[in-house]
Amino acid sequence: MTELVASELYTVDDLDAMPDDGRRRELIDGMLFVSPAPGWAHQEMGLALYRSLHSVCPRELRVLAAPFSVRTSRHDDVEPDVLVARYDDLTPANLPVAPLLAVEVASRSTRLHDRNTKRAHYERLGVPSYWLLDPSEPGRIEVLELDDGAYRLVAEATGEERLTIDRPFTVTVCPADLLAGLRPG
Repeated sequence: MTELVASELYTVDDLDAMPDDGRRRELIDGMLFVSPAPGWAHQEMGLALYRSLHSVCPRELRVLAAPFSVRTSRHDDVEPDVLVARYDDLTPANLPVAPLLAVEVASRSTRLHDRNTKRAHYERLGVPSYWLLDPSEPGRIEVLELDDGAYRLVAEATGEERLTIDRPFTVTVCPADLLAGLRPG
């Protein structure tokens, strides 16, 4: 994860003018964060979670996978790996309000950013649920929920453990299952 520093804060207009070169560019409080394209394990876990959520998502909600912007101000534009939003809140280009769920899948280059900077950003936005997934074998999921303005760890699972989560809707996940596509057969 590279943080670029400029004499002035970046805006979403600056972000829109940047080249589409496969790197993820996000703005948090006008600071530009650039990360490389995700690896296979990251994609496998994130997209497997997307499929699990999508299969049980209520009609009034939508599950989206990156790249899709949560653009809540002129200086803030992030792309959770997976998000859940109200259908009525979405625009064709982005989500202009806090999602109901933001999910980040850790990678070597984003692990600290996801745990600290993005977590704090999602707390400030008021995102009710934030999940951190780690594709390092045997796989891990941490479920954090907003409690009086701060995230609190409410559940976690590793490897073959199954975890039933009720927010933003009920779904059962297993970290090992989310990584099954990395193995043949």
